[in-house]
Amino acid sequence: MSVDSDGIRISLIIPAYNEEVLIPLLLDTVDVARKSYSYGAESIEVVVANNGSTDRTQEIASSRGCKVVPVSKRSIAAARNGGAQAAAGRLLAFVDADTLIHAETFNAIERALADDRVMAGATGVRPSRMSPAIAVLVAISLPFRIAGLDSGVVFCSKADWQEVGGFNEELLISEDIDFQFALKRLARKRGKHLGRARGAQAITSTRKFDRQGDWRLIGHMFAIPFLKAFRPRAFDRLVQKHWYEDRD
Repeated sequence: MSVDSDGIRISLIIPAYNEEVLIPLLLDTVDVARKSYSYGAESIEVVVANNGSTDRTQEIASSRGCKVVPVSKRSIAAARNGGAQAAAGRLLAFVDADTLIHAETFNAIERALADDRVMAGATGVRPSRMSPAIAVLVAISLPFRIAGLDSGVVFCSKADWQEVGGFNEELLISEDIDFQFALKRLARKRGKHLGRARGAQAITSTRKFDRQGDWRLIGHMFAIPFLKAFRPRAFDRLVQKHWYEDRD
């Protein structure tokens, strides 16, 4: 992969809404990973897609040297797309603001894409703590991993992000899984597949479990398919409450 004309090789996209508490921790790990990057820290661009924050998220991101992109539509998918649209790199990497990335993240992405059979992929992720309920969620995610879909830091070329139409902004949740399904279909057409950037597993916060209770949140997750199919208004209320309003 070549370096863009302004020296940017990878753009890391961080969708953020009222993340003043956790985004500094993420950016600390990003700084370490940039310093470890074989092409140099200056080859990594960090784009924070500020999705209507009312706290100090924008101020913190700007003070840390991030490119801050305002995205007014309250949607995680819209925030991801807004950040990607403004990105200068030919390769995009997406990570949630409540995540910590591994020091070898960017090098691991390079190693994964050095395989001509790999078109895009992810680093994988593990929760910041474990409990029986969280273990159930990890088990539920195994079929997705077997299918080649993963989480953590998701990466692809900007051209491929455009070709699949970006993230579906009609989806309030699971937009990342839908996006990877689209990438997988595109990869299959090219005789390629999605790969794992090995040795760079990210760590995701369990804050929703901490705030809402482990089994209670698992119960809501199991209820989501039923509500979406038969009680769409209740589905919207549940998603807004637990995925969009929990930091208001």
